[in-house]
Amino acid sequence: MVISTIAILQHINTSQYAITPGQATPIAPLVKIHGMATQPHPDKIELVDVYLQQLSVWQWIGAQFQSHIEFLPASELVTPGQPTSELAPQGYLEMSDSKQAAEVAAFSALGFKVPGTPTGALITGINYPSPAWSANVQVADQIVGVNTAKVTSTCSLISEMHKYSPGQKVEITIAKSHISNTGVITWSSEKSVLMKLIKSPSYLVQSGCPGVSGANKAWIGISVEDAASYVFPAQVAINTNYIGGPSAGLSMTLMLIDELSRGSLTNHKLIAATGTISANGDVGEVGGVAQKTVAVYNSGARVFLVPKGEVATAQKVHEPGLRIIGVSTLDQALGALHKLGGALPIPLTQAK
Repeated sequence: MVISTIAILQHINTSQYAITPGQATPIAPLVKIHGMATQPHPDKIELVDVYLQQLSVWQWIGAQFQSHIEFLPASELVTPGQPTSELAPQGYLEMSDSKQAAEVAAFSALGFKVPGTPTGALITGINYPSPAWSANVQVADQIVGVNTAKVTSTCSLISEMHKYSPGQKVEITIAKSHISNTGVITWSSEKSVLMKLIKSPSYLVQSGCPGVSGANKAWIGISVEDAASYVFPAQVAINTNYIGGPSAGLSMTLMLIDELSRGSLTNHKLIAATGTISANGDVGEVGGVAQKTVAVYNSGARVFLVPKGEVATAQKVHEPGLRIIGVSTLDQALGALHKLGGALPIPLTQAK
C-alpha cells in the first residue's frame, strides 16, 4: 500500500516549481568569431545557469529537506493568462535576445558602430484561450503588418490595433519562427492569418506608447517586444544549446570583449558573472542568484559579478572566499575587473 501511494505521488504534479543550482560553464569554448582578430587564449569567464523543474507531490515533499532550493508557484513564472507550456520557448527567445544584446554592447564598448533597424513586434507570450492561440501563432513569431499597415515596433502595433474594436477581423502578417530542440531560433518567410478581435483584459490599463491614450479596446492575446536587426562588424556565434533565459547576457558580453581585446580582462583569474544585458550596456536583475552562487563556488571561481540589487541575496549563501561584486552597467563590470588587475579593453582590430 505504501509503495502504491508513493508511485501515485510521483506522477501527480503540483503547481510548484523548484530552482536548484545548475552549472558554471566557461564561455570561451562556446564562442566563434569570424571576420576580426581574436585572442588565441582568452580568459576563463563563466556563465551560470540553474535548473527549473516542475515538482510532483513526492518531489515537493523530498525537496523540503534539501538546501539551496527556491520554490516558485507557476503563476510567478508566466504572464497572467499564459500557460506554463510557454516557459521553454520563452526561455529560448530570451537567450536569443540576450546574445544579440551582448553583441551590440560588446562591439559598442570597443568603439564600433552597430547600426540597428526596427523590424517588427516580436511575440514573447500567447494567452490561452485567445485569437492568437487559435491561429497557431507561436512565441518568437514576428508581427510585421496589420491589414495594409506596416508594423516596425511594439508601439506601431499597438497604435494600429487602437483603431479596431472587439468583434472585428484583422489580417496579421507574421514572419514565422522555428525553435529547434536545442533552442536555436530561425525565421521563415511571411504569412498572413485572419483573427477575430476580442475584448482586452482589465489589467491592460495604459499602452505606454506616445499618441495612444489608454489601453486598446481590442486584443488578439499576445505580449510583445520590439524586434530589431543589427549590422555587426564581425560574425559571432555562441553555442547555448539547451540553455534558456536572459541571465548570461553580462558574461557573454565580457567574453566577447575579452576575445576581441589585447591583454587579460580578468588578470587570468577564473570569474563568473550573471545579469541581463541591454544593447546600451545596462545590467539587469535575474532569478536564482542564490542557487547560481552555489554553482559558481563549486566551479572554483572566487569572483562573481552580479546585478547590484542582488548582492545581498548572493552574500546570504555564505560561500567562504567568494567575492561578490555588484554592478549596474557594463562599464562598472569592466571597472571592477580592472581593479582586480585586469586590462582595460583595447580592441585588436581598430574601429573604422
